[in-house]
Amino acid sequence: MAEFVGAFAASHAPLIARDWDRFPSALRERLTASFARVAERIVAARPDIIIEVAPDHWTNFFIDNLPSVCIGVGASHEGPREPFMTAFPHRTLRGDAAFGAHVVATALAHDFEPSVSHRLCLDHGFCLPLWKMNLDPLPAIVPLIINDLEPPMPSISRCAAWGRLLADAIASYPGDARIAILASGGLSHSIGEPTMGDIDEPFDRACIAAFERDDTDRLIRFLDAELPRAGNGAHEVRNWVVAHAAAGGHGFSLLDYYAVPEVYVGCAWAHWTAAA
Repeated sequence: MAEFVGAFAASHAPLIARDWDRFPSALRERLTASFARVAERIVAARPDIIIEVAPDHWTNFFIDNLPSVCIGVGASHEGPREPFMTAFPHRTLRGDAAFGAHVVATALAHDFEPSVSHRLCLDHGFCLPLWKMNLDPLPAIVPLIINDLEPPMPSISRCAAWGRLLADAIASYPGDARIAILASGGLSHSIGEPTMGDIDEPFDRACIAAFERDDTDRLIRFLDAELPRAGNGAHEVRNWVVAHAAAGGHGFSLLDYYAVPEVYVGCAWAHWTAAA
């Protein structure tokens, strides 16, 4: 039987890859240490499969065909095509078709209606955290794309429902697998807006505190009210909500947070314990 072994979260930002060699050494060391903290916990959890929750940055979809949720059910996925990700070591990433199909079947049985893809290209949102965490060997990746980019987006409460659905899918999977969840993205940032470069540290701190309270309803109310003012990139916090709800809305532990103006993002890394 499958076992849920923990949920994790990490920020991503294209400039972490593109400008890495231009960063001051102290910033490179801090970023490396932050990703390593998550990696240590993932390695300790020994997952066979990671359900990775991230947006699609116009790699597979655009506004003429934009699903709210898409599950990657392929036996493999393409690596990133972005030029700043050419050093990513995997041209293809192993998937898990059987578990992906089980997540889809579980969703449909619970009146969820995801889109499905048998061949996704995973962009920096998926691959940058995996790269910087240096997981070797890399577990199988089952991608869950959430539309965090363009309205209409799934509501915060629906993202929490998706997290609970993933927990049900893991608990009901008959295969012998250790399964983790990794939420990629966030916290506050703006891309392509007049506020691009602004980082809303008060929002980030309040958001972290909301996850720490172990009160999912209160977290949803907070994000419904405050998320629209934290920059268009902050909508990636939806991915964290999925992970939080999958962990039962408990057990959140912040591993690191700091505003990184060099990448325009309030960056954070976190872990939810499987036992919570």
